[in-house]
Amino acid sequence: MIDDLDRTVEELLRRELAPALIEQVAISFAAPDAEFPPSSVTLPAVDLFLYDIRENLELRRTGWIVEHNDNGTATKRHPPVRVDCSYLITAWASESSTSRALDEHRLLSEVMKVLIRHPMIPEVLLQGSLKGQEPPLPSSTLQPGRLQSVAEFWQALGGKPKAALNYTVTIGVVPDQPIETEVPVIDKTLKIRPEVVAP
Repeated sequence: MIDDLDRTVEELLRRELAPALIEQVAISFAAPDAEFPPSSVTLPAVDLFLYDIRENLELRRTGWIVEHNDNGTATKRHPPVRVDCSYLITAWASESSTSRALDEHRLLSEVMKVLIRHPMIPEVLLQGSLKGQEPPLPSSTLQPGRLQSVAEFWQALGGKPKAALNYTVTIGVVPDQPIETEVPVIDKTLKIRPEVVAP
């Protein structure tokens, strides 16, 4: 499911960034550490590092979802668990660039414009298990990230600090398979006929 989200966000960028830009920019999901880029990535690149996955407690629902079937049975299932997936997005200029910081900031700006245009990921872009998810997948850009300390984050990775965007998408994770059951009786109707007493 998380790999489907990676592919969905990549598809969003590939469709929305200018064709001239996306032709020359690689998209990576590797850690932005001192070893970046990996051998499979050619600069310039946009890196989307998934650094945090946690339940969105504000969107938690309890109880069962019950759907009635035509054959007199019902299907019940737990509601999806809403999960926030947070990416740290960085831009990496070509090694031959003479103005690396400016090139990276320009690329990061273009990515930022794409992401803030879509507070909900368009359904047509959803990949794999994310197709048909209800409710839609909300996203947030430019909100405070989940990192306790940005300086400690970069230090832990052994890399140099870079300008970065925080991007969070909320997906729904179905915890179990639906269960077929009989339709519960919740209403009873009593019909009373008055007795006819002979005169």
